[in-house]
Amino acid sequence: MKSPLVALAVAAMLSACSTTSPDVIQKGDAQRLSQVQDGTVLSVRPVVVEGNQSGVGAVAGGVAGGVAGSSVGGRREAAVVGVLGAVAGAVIGNAVERMGTREEAVEILVQLKNGERRAIVQAKGNETLVAGDPVILVTTGGKTRVSRAPVVTPAGSRS
Repeated sequence: MKSPLVALAVAAMLSACSTTSPDVIQKGDAQRLSQVQDGTVLSVRPVVVEGNQSGVGAVAGGVAGGVAGSSVGGRREAAVVGVLGAVAGAVIGNAVERMGTREEAVEILVQLKNGERRAIVQAKGNETLVAGDPVILVTTGGKTRVSRAPVVTPAGSRS
């Protein structure tokens, strides 16, 4: 009975590993040339990125619920309670997976130097951006993240 519960816990932990954080770079994006655009933040608003429903949580929950339910009572009761436990476990496992992968995020509206506007949704990172902040948009492999623009000192003005 312990192994299905362990499987459920592992599935929940693995499903929570995905992130849209601007502070986490995917392995496949390392050492790739990225396009960088300068812009200014127009607005920032909090949003929620809905969690995943891959089915892993439902399967693990169904197995755990079925095994737990089948150990109740005699043969007939065990069969009925096992089926009910499997259904309840699947529903609970699906909800755990969805809530475990849900992320607090921000939608950032940016005006580029050429006047175009872009909206980017990303998980809350270490930086807090506000309207008026100079930012850079870094695009790698079709994914864009927004970061505060680095301060650039003109050449020859170093102390």
